[in-house]
Formats: sequence, structure tokens, C-alpha cells
Amino acid sequence: MSDYSSSRTGLPATVYLIAIGAFALGMASYVTAGLMPMIAGAFSISLAMAAQLVTAFTLAYGLGSPLVVALLPARAQRSGLLIALAVFVLANGASALAQGFSGLLAWRGIAGIGAGVYLALGIAAAAGVSAQQQRGKAIGVIMGGMAGGTVLGVPLSLLLAQQLGWTAALWLVTLLGGLALAGLLWKLPALPAAPATSLRRKLALLADGQVLSILLVSLLAAIASLGMYTFIAPLLAWSAHGAAMSVTPFLWAWGVGGIAGSVLVGPWADKVAAPKLTCCILLLLALALCALPLAAGWSAWLMLAPIALWGAAGWALQVPQNQQLLAVRARQGDGNLAIALNESALYLGSAIGAATGGLLLLLDWPMWLLAAGAAAVAAAALLLQFFVARRS
Repeated sequence: MSDYSSSRTGLPATVYLIAIGAFALGMASYVTAGLMPMIAGAFSISLAMAAQLVTAFTLAYGLGSPLVVALLPARAQRSGLLIALAVFVLANGASALAQGFSGLLAWRGIAGIGAGVYLALGIAAAAGVSAQQQRGKAIGVIMGGMAGGTVLGVPLSLLLAQQLGWTAALWLVTLLGGLALAGLLWKLPALPAAPATSLRRKLALLADGQVLSILLVSLLAAIASLGMYTFIAPLLAWSAHGAAMSVTPFLWAWGVGGIAGSVLVGPWADKVAAPKLTCCILLLLALALCALPLAAGWSAWLMLAPIALWGAAGWALQVPQNQQLLAVRARQGDGNLAIALNESALYLGSAIGAATGGLLLLLDWPMWLLAAGAAAVAAAALLLQFFVARRS
């Protein structure tokens, strides 16, 4: 069934259905962290053990999904997207029904693979069903859906879990994913087959200098942005000189900024060359992270503005990054694999940033220097992107 007709905003309905799936994915990626105390109590395990649920999901997402995308047959783009979403939905439902912790751990890993494959193929599909001049906007809607799942969906699911038990949060993810799957079964058109290439040729993209440069920029940006996100609470405590303050408004500022950045960058991505737009976004990210310790030194509440800008820049960045990857690998037809690798770079960067920040805190580095270090990494990403843009 064809769906190239446009909605009022000029984007096909398919794009918004993919975004609903991305919303469910954003919820699934972060909700388990909030459910850890309930899950630990339900299975009589430690919090440290419950935390491995997040590790299982993210490792499977970051490492497993590129391999699955690489092995996907050239003519299976549509079916691959639908199967990935179906696996994600079933794995979340099975997680809610798990009778033992080992089973729950395994299902979270399977859900992570389904999520990673779905997002990579979903971004490529959204760009494929949209007009050439609106592909940046389409990718922005998908990333906005994922950001919305994190900012709006996670608190909603945790509130539901407090009333009905921790499984209710996973059932909500399952329901939303199921709705997206039903809509895509109905509306998703046939997608162009990717050129038939061997696995060796697909993996050859790792030797593509342009791809590696884009992935390295994403890695550095994730180290700075997602890595620093782990330390919002201690930064707030340092700014408030130990006084009790709720971190919730600051997390909301970061998340709402992320939604705004993801959506608003779309039209710009269709007007401004992606390498130049990436430079502008990285500059905003570096400035926002630089402003964090300065604002914190005056008042904790002054951090709301740079945190919102930081969230907006961090989430917006992936729109032109994915757009560049699709363009660079358009002739080879393996842009979806490049996007999967980009997602892996983001998760790896998040882990590196969190681990490095934790080590520096153990070494008694002051919090302001940690924020300044994140700004320096963002500046390094900007410098690298500047040379990439000049070469482009």
C-alpha cells in the first residue's frame, strides 16, 4: 500500500506512526532505571543486580542491532522494520510476564536488539517515504518521538507503576508499541530494496573516512552530553551547597529542551547543509556546557537555561548526523547500517562519559571541573566537525 500522500504538515502519516514506535522505544530505554527498586523487591535481589537490566538493554541495543541490520536481506527493509518492532513489543510483554530475574534479563536484551534495529530502519524508512526536501524534518519527528518517550513517557509509566505495580509500566510500553505496529502494518508502503551486497562489503563502510568522521563526532558529543547527564544531581547538590533540592525540574528542562530541539531542527536540516548545521549545534552544546558551572556558581536555578539549551542541542544533533550518514552511503544503499552504528556510538559515548566522570569524582575532582571537561570534549567534537565540514 502506498503512503506518499502528505498530511497538513507535508509529511506522510507513516512518519508519525514510526514516531509512536520511537516514543515507546524512548520509554523502554530509560524506564527500567526508575523501576529498579520495585524490581529488586519483587525478585529479592540487590539494586546492583537490578541495574544489570539497563546494561542488558543498552549492550544489546548498541552491539547487537548493527549486526542484525548488516545481516538483513536487501529486499527485507519493510518486513525487517515490522519484525523488529514486533520483537520489541513481544519482548516487553514477556518482560512483564517474567517469573524469574534471569528470564527478565534475557527479555530486556531481546527488547534492546529489537529497539535498535527498529530505530535504524525507521529513520531510513521515514526519510525514504518523505519528499527529498523534507527528509530532515521527518528524521526530526522520529527523534522527537524518542525524546518525548524519555521526557513524558517515563514519568507517566513510573506513576502508573506506583499505582499498579512495576509490570504496568512495561505493559504501557507494549501497548504503545503494539499500536504503532498495527498502524504500520496498515500504512507502511513497500520500501525500495537496498542494493544486494555481501556482509564483507557492508562492513567495508567502517573503512569509509566520511562515515568514521561522523561516528567519531557522535561519540565525542555523546561523551559530553549523555555522559554529563549522569551527573546532573551531584552538580545540583554542589551548586546548592548541599541543601536539599529536587532534581526533577532540571531533568524536565533537559528533556523538554530535547523535544524542542529534535522537532525544531527538522526544517533547518532541509535548508542548511548538514555538516554546517552540525557545527552550529555543536557550538551551542559547547556553550551550554560551558555555562553550566558558571550558572551553578551563582544559583542552582540559573542552571535551568543552559540545561534546556544543552538538551536541545544534544538531541537535535542526531538529525543532521543521521542525514549525513544516509547521504554519504546513498549509493551503496547501506545507510540503515550506518545509522545503527551511529546509535552504537551514542550508547558507547554515554558509557564512556559516565565511567570517566565517575572516576574523576572518585579522584575528588570538583564538580565545576567535570562540567568544564564535558564542554572541552564538545569543543573537540566541534573542531573535528569543522574540518569535516570544510572537506565536504
